[in-house]
Amino acid sequence: MIFQEPNQIQDITEATSTYYENFIKQLPGIGFGLLLIVLGVLIGSAIGNFLTKRIAKRTHDPLMSRFLGKAIKFIIIVIAIILGLKAAGLGAIATGIFTAAGASALILGFAFKDIGENFISGIILAFNRPFNINDTVEIGANFGKVKALEFRYTKLKTFDGKDVYIPNSDVLTKPVTNYTEDGFFRWDFIIGIAYEDNIDAAKKVVMETLAKEPTVIADDLHENFVIEDELATSTVNLKVFFWVDTTDFRKMALITKGNVVRTIKEALEDNGFYMPADIQEIKLYGGEKEFPVRLAKGMLEKD
Repeated sequence: MIFQEPNQIQDITEATSTYYENFIKQLPGIGFGLLLIVLGVLIGSAIGNFLTKRIAKRTHDPLMSRFLGKAIKFIIIVIAIILGLKAAGLGAIATGIFTAAGASALILGFAFKDIGENFISGIILAFNRPFNINDTVEIGANFGKVKALEFRYTKLKTFDGKDVYIPNSDVLTKPVTNYTEDGFFRWDFIIGIAYEDNIDAAKKVVMETLAKEPTVIADDLHENFVIEDELATSTVNLKVFFWVDTTDFRKMALITKGNVVRTIKEALEDNGFYMPADIQEIKLYGGEKEFPVRLAKGMLEKD
């Protein structure tokens, strides 16, 4: 054993020297490989940004252009990494990494099924989706404007200022209501008049008031109308239907509805129509024949 130690030390020294010499020989290749990876990242970012702008100009679709720009950038960077590893003499490692990645993808696919679904859904939505940027949409219980489409989620900005990130798989599987695509939305509300009032005259006042409102839409395809909706406890309820522009659903559509409700209420009052509150009927059961009622002092003075 004592005589073998110098040989072992010599073997270790020679192995270290060999590895060092091989490393020195591979340094140019390693440097070139790193250069390729860095250039790939820079070129991929530049090409991705360039194509994003070009696609956006041609398609006028910022969601698709941004999505495709990121996808192309990712592909270029992956290719640069493969070429860089091969240039550094690590081609076997590159092959092993991607082989292992491919095998792991099956395992991870089951473990992270939802992530995979959202990613694939994002690719589908990039080419075929029911909304564009700044469209007002309702996805499930979420209501707001579309702000971004990413690989895994769609971002909505709600009208009360919340940022909602909806998984793309939900966007594909849940009903999506687009309030902006057609550009029109029909509001409705109920107004009650007294039983002794003339219904046709009241409907005429309502229609004349709608015609005077500049932000209410009226054409052959979008007809405003009033119908008798219900014989309520103390009123004949009329239901008013009218169309508004939803390009700016967050503000103008709501302002228009408020203006219509106010102006119709005032017009009916100005034309002598009475809009009573619900009448409460009190019944006395048993032997009671009197019910004490106390009037407020202000009401007595008013009478």
